Amino acid sequence: MLKINGESLDLAGKSLAEYLAGTDYDPKRIAVERNGEIVPKALYAETLLADGDSIEIVSFVGGG
Repeated sequence: MLKINGESLDLAGKSLAEYLAGTDYDPKRIAVERNGEIVPKALYAETLLADGDSIEIVSFVGGG
């Protein structure tokens, strides 16, 4: 089990890109932090989620 934005999920072994593909997140408008470290967008496909990971996903919203 790992936590994504505080929600416990059983996604160990999936890549970050695989997880994001099944969500409504726009990869161009998010930042992802894994265990306190920012994950560069270029590494989403090779970043494997593991038990105990803590993932935070932040969406950027435009406006003025």
